[in-house]
Order: sequence, then structure tokens, then C-alpha cells
Amino acid sequence: MSSSVFNHPFLSGLLGDEELEPYFSAENDISAMLHFESALALGLADAELVSKDIANSATAKIKDFTPDLDVLKAATARDGVVVPDLVRQLRAHCGDSEGAVHFGATSQDVVDTSLILRLFPCLEILETRLISIDTIFQILIDKHGEKPLMGRTRMQAALPLTVADRISNWRSPLSTHLVRLDEIKPRLLQGQFGGAVGTLNKLGDKATIVRKRLARELSLEFTDSNWHTRRDGLVEFSNWLSMLSGSIGKIGKDIVLMNQNEFEEIKLSDVGGSSAMPHKKNPVKAETLMSLARFNATQISAMHHTLLHEQERSGAAWTLEWMVLPQMIITTGNSLGTLRDLLNSIDQLGK
Repeated sequence: MSSSVFNHPFLSGLLGDEELEPYFSAENDISAMLHFESALALGLADAELVSKDIANSATAKIKDFTPDLDVLKAATARDGVVVPDLVRQLRAHCGDSEGAVHFGATSQDVVDTSLILRLFPCLEILETRLISIDTIFQILIDKHGEKPLMGRTRMQAALPLTVADRISNWRSPLSTHLVRLDEIKPRLLQGQFGGAVGTLNKLGDKATIVRKRLARELSLEFTDSNWHTRRDGLVEFSNWLSMLSGSIGKIGKDIVLMNQNEFEEIKLSDVGGSSAMPHKKNPVKAETLMSLARFNATQISAMHHTLLHEQERSGAAWTLEWMVLPQMIITTGNSLGTLRDLLNSIDQLGK
């Protein structure tokens, strides 16, 4: 049993996302953190802050390092973040090359860069699903587009329109969200490297050299300034997630209404059953899209609270971000996958 519906033994079948979920596992998170530490060691060598032999030894040992997760769990409860004990274990593992581990960096550099590294494949998955849905819309228009529907305003019959008119109304916002995603990527997909208080004070005039190696090794943009307390990039992304799932939820709501017995404007091959009423054909996937949209609309307020960092770092705002953002990504991924399956299950559309 689980307290989260996203990896619950059976509720995850309705609300989870098996393709996205692994990117938020402890294993993937730690792997990305170690990637950062390895790249940092090479950067320190470039800047002649450690020898190349020590850096190469450290990177080799990082590759075969496996942390003690039980110890990390207890330490995180104490420190509020996993990195201090992860670095302690890693330095012990590296032995004589420990000087190339984490020098000049801070916990937030490691955690935030790990997140961004894992967002790359997540965005690719979301984008691919969005594009596939656009293709399905066109197939439905080609097949059913000229069929008539009654247009409804304020849930009352208004004037006739076509299936193509309604699908175009569903399709247009999703196309806009694809454009928005391209616009926000440069502001979102940036590595984090600021050191203890964001000034890289330990590195002095060598900071640029180290930053360049980090960028090369991690295939990430690293700007001259840190975003330790500037979380607007992540909040902007969260807004995008909520808007996308909201646009999808609107489609789900329309399909629920079209599926009512009184209208029968749509027939679905993939419907849910009832334990008490065998005749029921419940539009479960369409209903799920509405629930997912409402969930993200609720979570977005929490993400806006994460903008309130105190001075140069906030433990409270940062922790809240960890609690909310992964769930919003999983929710949006499920929305896209569920919509794709729902549209593919349409047997009849229009009268």
C-alpha cells in the first residue's frame, strides 16, 4: 500500500505514469547527482584546483559508488537534504581523491542540477505525446469532421456546428502549449552552480573554467549567475503543466457530456463498467482527465509559494517544491496518455 496514488498498487493504473515515474526514483536522482560530482571533479582539474590524476581517480571511483540508502534516509531527516551525507559517503569511498569531490559546490547545486538533468527526458516524453495527439485530432477530423453537432452555450442548445469545429476548439490550445514549451525551455533547462551563498567564493577567478567543464560534461547551460532563490523558471514550467492538463480536462468534460444517454453524440469502445449496473458504460478516461486537471490547478498555488525563499536559500520553500513538482509532471503525463487512449477509442463522433 502507498500514500501516493501515483505509485499505488492499483490506483496507479488509473492515475500513474509508468514511463515518467522512474525519473523521480531515488536511483535516478542519485545517478544524476553523481554525474554532477564527476563533472565537477573534471572542472576542478581544468582550473588546476586539483591534479588531473586526482580528478580522474575520483571520477573512476564515483562510477562504482553505491550509497547506503538507509543511512541517507536517516541523515536527510537530520540535515533536511540528502547531499551532506551523500558527499560524506562519496568522499570516504574516493579515499585519496576525496579532494576532487564537491569542492566549491553546495547541496542546492547538486539537487537542482539533478532535477534539470531528469527534466530533459520528461519534456521529451510530454512533447512526443502532444505531437501524437495532434495527429489523432487530424485523423478524427478526416473521418468525422463534416458530421453535425449541436453547439451549446451555458449547457443549452445554441446553433449547429460540425465535429471539425469542436475538435479544432480542442486542438488549438494544445498546439499553443507546444509553442509555449519551446519558449520556456531556455529559461528552465539551466544547470545550477553557485556554491555556498551563490557567489562561488571558493573558486575565485577559476569559477568560469569549472562552469564551462560542467556545461560540457552535462550538456547543460550554466549561466554566470545562480538561481538558488529564483524559482520562477520552475514555477513557469508548473504553470505550463497546469494549463496543459486544464486544456485536456476541458476535452474530457466535453466528452463526458457528449456521452450522456440523452445526446449520444459520441460512442467509445473503451469504457468502464459498474459493479451494480451491468448496462452502464462509464466514460472513465474522460472523467479522469477532469480530475487530473483539477489536481494540477490546486497544486499550482503551492508552486507559487515556492517563490518565497528567504535571503540566499530557504529550506522550507525548497522542500515544498520537492513535494509538488514531480506530482504535477506525473499528472500531466497521465493526462496526455489518457487523452491519447481516449481519442483512439472513439468509434462514432457526431450524429
